[in-house]
Amino acid sequence: SSGIAFGSQAAINWLWVLLLIVGMLALIIFIVFINDAERRIPVQYAKRQVGRKMYGGQSTHLPMKVNMSGVLPIIFAQSIASLPVTVWTFIGTPAEGTVSRAIYDAIDTKSVIYMVVYFIMIIGFSYFYSSIQFNPVEIANNLKKQGGFIPGFRPGKPTVDFIRKVLNKITLFGAIYLGIVAICPLIIGKFVSSASLAIGGTSVIIVVGVALETVKALESQMLMRQYKGFLE
Repeated sequence: SSGIAFGSQAAINWLWVLLLIVGMLALIIFIVFINDAERRIPVQYAKRQVGRKMYGGQSTHLPMKVNMSGVLPIIFAQSIASLPVTVWTFIGTPAEGTVSRAIYDAIDTKSVIYMVVYFIMIIGFSYFYSSIQFNPVEIANNLKKQGGFIPGFRPGKPTVDFIRKVLNKITLFGAIYLGIVAICPLIIGKFVSSASLAIGGTSVIIVVGVALETVKALESQMLMRQYKGFLE
């Protein structure tokens, strides 16, 4: 009977390992997909004549990345959300059975309150970062100067409002994606007895991001070499 119990326990352990591997692969695929995802706003350039030459008339697009802030919102949110517990730990962990210990456990990095605050702060920092990095007024003014316009929207305030609306939607989706990637390992850590199995989502985003950037850099180098060889 002990052999059967050991065999069933080993099977359960292997099942957990298999589920974790499948989960990690799914997470990597999801991160790769979102990392390259972008919303392309169509832009049309008006025709204008300079001397005898005709300029403009071509159509292009304004790319807006879904995750334009990278892992910065996660890093900021994690630092601030874990600050009270970190300070409290330096002062001294409260004794068991006290009210202070109950509060300490409630705001601990494994608690539900911490996860909720962490998630909300990720969304907040994502909006903050996108507002700094991508200014709809500046983009609209640059388009106007270059003779470009978004089909269906007049230059000026209508264009700014449309770009801002799209930016808010994209940022919300990107922020929720970052929140899910950051929270999932914490949720897995609560269900799995071994905390070491809960792999950080932030680390996966950084590793996948670096790998994709390296591939792009290699592709551009190969393309440059081919053009150089062709010209010579």
